[in-house]
Amino acid sequence: VQLQASGGGLVQAGGSLTLSCAASGRTINNYNIGWFRQAPGKEREFVARISSSGSTSYADSVKGRFTISRDNAKKTHYLQMNNLKPEDTAVYYCAGQSTGVRFQEKSAWGYWGQGTLVTVSS
Repeated sequence: VQLQASGGGLVQAGGSLTLSCAASGRTINNYNIGWFRQAPGKEREFVARISSSGSTSYADSVKGRFTISRDNAKKTHYLQMNNLKPEDTAVYYCAGQSTGVRFQEKSAWGYWGQGTLVTVSS
């Protein structure tokens, strides 16, 4: 399984941005896909995940503002981010896991894409 994240950039507070995660691998549609982020000087933290069946979960800090989705035909996964805040500034990573356990813990994810930087200006 290989993952490649894209779509980061500079946006003003209150703006929107959509991140994409292109995946490869024959069984990728059976994997859960997640997004994590890492701000400077901070630990990588869970943002959102979508299961292979389409169930979603979000960190409290982004609930109601971010939406995770997947297009299995395109093997691409999205993170729609609305009403962005300066504290959302971070490098965002997409990740894949074959099981659904402990999905809020980065150690539970076995596959990682390279990060894409999101900067939100105030």
